[in-house]
Amino acid sequence: MHGSSDAATHEEYIEALPEPRRSDIRRLHELIRATVPQLEPTMEFHILGYGTYHYRYASGREGEAALVSVANNKRYISLYVCAVRDGHYLAETFAPRLGTVSSGRSCIRFRRLEKLDLDALRDLLRESVAHPPGELSPAGDTR
Repeated sequence: MHGSSDAATHEEYIEALPEPRRSDIRRLHELIRATVPQLEPTMEFHILGYGTYHYRYASGREGEAALVSVANNKRYISLYVCAVRDGHYLAETFAPRLGTVSSGRSCIRFRRLEKLDLDALRDLLRESVAHPPGELSPAGDTR
C-alpha cells in the first residue's frame, strides 16, 4: 500500500502496512495523538489526518483539509503539516531541526522514524495547532 488507502479508520490503515513501516507509522500516530490530542483523527484524502482547518485560496476556492496528515509512500513516510507562521510553512521552517529528512512547503519526508529528532517533531506539532493556515496562495492555483 502506498499513499492513500480505502481504510475507514487509522487502525485499519496502519494494520495494512508491512513492517517496518507499520511500527514507524504506529509510533508516529501515537506521538501525534499524545502531543496534540485536541486534533481529532480523520481519514481526509484516504490518509491519516489529524484536525481540520478551513482554507481559502486567492482564487476563491475554499474547503476543509487536515491540519496534519501522514501517508505511507513507496520510498518514504510523508508528514504533511499545513501550518503557516509569518508567511512561512512550518514544515520548511522546522526541517533543519528534524534530522535526516527532505522537505517541501508543507511536507516532511523520511525513511525511518528513528532518524527524526522527536523533540523537534513535538515542537512542530504544537506550533501547527497555534498557526493553522487561512488564506493560501499556492503556485499554480487556478481553481
